[in-house]
Amino acid sequence: MSITALLVLKCTPDTPTNPVILAHAFDFSGFNYFYHPNITEFVRFFGSTVADRTLPSQRQSVKHKDDIVHAYNRDGLCAVGFMDERYPVRCAFSLLSQVLDEYQKIFGETWKTAKEASKQKWPYLVEALEKFKDPAEADKLLKIQKDLDETSIIIHKTIDGLLARGEKLDSLVEKSSDLNKASKMFYKKAKKKNGCCTIL
Repeated sequence: MSITALLVLKCTPDTPTNPVILAHAFDFSGFNYFYHPNITEFVRFFGSTVADRTLPSQRQSVKHKDDIVHAYNRDGLCAVGFMDERYPVRCAFSLLSQVLDEYQKIFGETWKTAKEASKQKWPYLVEALEKFKDPAEADKLLKIQKDLDETSIIIHKTIDGLLARGEKLDSLVEKSSDLNKASKMFYKKAKKKNGCCTIL
């Protein structure tokens, strides 16, 4: 999972042309260095276009090739993120919400008077781009789910360890009264056919 870019833009009716880019952070490490200027222009253009078409209090996601561009417009202050398809949508919007919260905490309402794109880097956005590549950092519920999944994996390993102490799965399947004849036959045929049937 990756995040290619994060942008914060002013998208209000009083911006006659494109939205004003207030802050940006890019990670083009997966691309050839000589293409970075072209990719930067494209990200700015596409991010501005999506932000411009995201109404206040609206969240939307736009698919472009292998990336999803997520946008969240909070009363004219809009955060845009370029993520790959595997990045969970809930985490993406949680991240964009955190970016807007932090921006308003640091800069207040100064964004409302901005007329042109900012040329200064905003360190928080650069840090967020790196930190939130792991979606669990953006969404605490996902982190809890990940912990539960790890616990589940440990439980499955314990069951596998139990079977390794002398019990064969084949003999358990034969002895089981919970499996009907068709299920037992399916298990035997699948195991015989390609050896990929793993239960538990």
